[in-house]
Amino acid sequence: MKRTRIAAVLAIVAMVAVAGCSKKDNASTSTKKGSLKGQTVSVTATWSKDEQKNFEAVLKGFETQTGAKVQYTSAGDQIAQVLGTAIAGGSPPDVAVVPQPGLIKQFLDKGAVKELPADVQAAVKANYGTSWQQLGTIDGKMVAVFFKGANKSTVWYRTDAFKTAGVQEPATFDDFTKVLGTIRDSGTAPLSVGGGDGWTLTDWFENVYIRVAGADKYDQLTKHQIPWTDQSVKDTLKVLGKLWGDKTLLASNPTKTPFPDSVSQVFGTKKAAVVYEGDFVAGVIAGSTKAKVGTDAKFFAFPSVNGSKPAVVGGGDAAVMMSNTPAAKALMKYLASPEAASIWVKLGGFTSPNKSVDLASYPDDTSRAIAKQLVEADVFRFDMSDLEPSAFGGTPGKGEWKDLQDFLAAPTTVDATAAQLEKDAAPAYK
Repeated sequence: MKRTRIAAVLAIVAMVAVAGCSKKDNASTSTKKGSLKGQTVSVTATWSKDEQKNFEAVLKGFETQTGAKVQYTSAGDQIAQVLGTAIAGGSPPDVAVVPQPGLIKQFLDKGAVKELPADVQAAVKANYGTSWQQLGTIDGKMVAVFFKGANKSTVWYRTDAFKTAGVQEPATFDDFTKVLGTIRDSGTAPLSVGGGDGWTLTDWFENVYIRVAGADKYDQLTKHQIPWTDQSVKDTLKVLGKLWGDKTLLASNPTKTPFPDSVSQVFGTKKAAVVYEGDFVAGVIAGSTKAKVGTDAKFFAFPSVNGSKPAVVGGGDAAVMMSNTPAAKALMKYLASPEAASIWVKLGGFTSPNKSVDLASYPDDTSRAIAKQLVEADVFRFDMSDLEPSAFGGTPGKGEWKDLQDFLAAPTTVDATAAQLEKDAAPAYK
């Protein structure tokens, strides 16, 4: 996930390097109870705080099952730098959990990512849908297990604000705009936009784009097979510009509001009624406000544009193997299992792309509905900016993040914004 985390990079790199020194490379892949006693597997991922605690509960299950010890390092948003430095120094972790397929591709090209063993590939094929299998396969090699998923086509609202305004969940973008207008007329700022974090705006763009242009064009733009000056991009910017350009529909300072504050504006201070972002909004609501998900806070699917069919844009964190140790292989197989995912599922704030996870394991109807929408989506595409080169799609203050922040501030500059996006994208794909 592209969420803000604070990391002391040099300290983390040192921890990863120390972890990397304990590897023992042999061919055994036995996962019988206690068979890996005395072995250590090092893991680096982005998760910290509550997410780290929950992931460590998953890892504890692996330790209990195998007797191995897991050494976990949180790299936060600095994971590209942390892993890149560790790889360059010859001490990568045994397993890394990476939020960007584009980054996995970069590491694979450097020879730092291993192809999954046959039994792990079999587990992925048994437990994951075709889209997730394809996402984990790069250059013809299956290299990744998508452990955590995200449904990023969810729009969250405060139920009392909808009740006061007398409005219902909208199904189309035109109705969405009308609902926001009615909420405004009832005395509440309708829409909170976390534009202080540029990644939220890429998510807005992607959800409108796949509905304006369709899945095939989405794939072409992701790979830069069509330029960002294409008419489909301009048409998408026009839809967004019409919404963002009506300041009466937005809560104050959208260009300065970070993502967590955009959620708090709706469900904490109640200064606004609606916020768009992925299913992880539920975790922010539960952790930072007194609102109850499913009662005070509900969601609806991102509305259709011009009669578009339902589609889900999603994200995810994928585990990759950076060493061939028995413990690393066993952990990858474990992470591909429904048993591992179910541990975090039951703790809440987690959506698994593993189709073998029992939906009854989710702790409430809301998280269950989110997971069902993600797993069963007919049209699913991974977050475009996560698939793009990180220099363009994943760097704060640069590239797509910065260009869309500038567009939020001046949403009539459609042609200029498209031109700037193309100017920034072109060198990143070379």
